[in-house]
Amino acid sequence: MPCAGDTLQDLLLSARKHHCLTVGVYESAKVMNIDPDSVAFCVLATGEGFECDIALQIHFTLIQAFCFDNDISIVRVNDMQRLSNIVGEKSVDLDDAHCVLITQSPAEGSWQDPALAELHLFCAERRSLSEWLPAVSLPKR
Repeated sequence: MPCAGDTLQDLLLSARKHHCLTVGVYESAKVMNIDPDSVAFCVLATGEGFECDIALQIHFTLIQAFCFDNDISIVRVNDMQRLSNIVGEKSVDLDDAHCVLITQSPAEGSWQDPALAELHLFCAERRSLSEWLPAVSLPKR
């Protein structure tokens, strides 16, 4: 498998192109509550000041618990700015890009990307090594 960071970037770009992204902690929580079956993958991003933001840490804990309970693969990236650049559109406020969901409809003919299967495999391998929230480094431009 290519570098997990390259694969994640490819998946995020493809999901963005197909309008299959939910960006933001609160927006992601809404999707998880209303249509949990549509969530295919979760990315949590930390940055400077994360350790000082107790509310964000609580949100991350709740999102992680939801993902674990619903068998949703989840990874962490340490470069929120890079993640924002990948998923961003000028019309979206990216100050809250701490959580990004990749969604897809379970309906037949729904958008699918081979990178998603590769990342599910990566996460399963990491979980087998007791790494429940694997860290992925996004490639630099």
